[in-house]
Amino acid sequence: QVQLAESGGGLVQPGGSLRLSCAASGSIFSIKTMDWYRQAPGKERELVARITSDDTTNYADSVKDRFTISTNNAKNTVYLQMNRLKPEDTAIYYCKVLIAMGYVYSEHWGQGTLVTVSS
Repeated sequence: QVQLAESGGGLVQPGGSLRLSCAASGSIFSIKTMDWYRQAPGKERELVARITSDDTTNYADSVKDRFTISTNNAKNTVYLQMNRLKPEDTAIYYCKVLIAMGYVYSEHWGQGTLVTVSS
């Protein structure tokens, strides 16, 4: 079993910052990628940022130069530093972890944390 515990969401004014955390525990044998997704009301879930096991990062165009994804030294916790937040960043943010057990891959999702950007 894999558990993902997210934290860090909340209400912030436009231009402000928030830092999301997602801690993975349980049977995390080999984490291949750690992602942050978001889903705004009435919209599809979208990939915001990804970090791979070799620390390669990718970002959605809408968040480049504002958001930074990183992990801790143990690479079992992923962070999303969000700066210069905009109202359109309002969404539920989910972390997703891709784990390999030999040639078998499995995806695991966090419960989501709400980020509201509003004055």
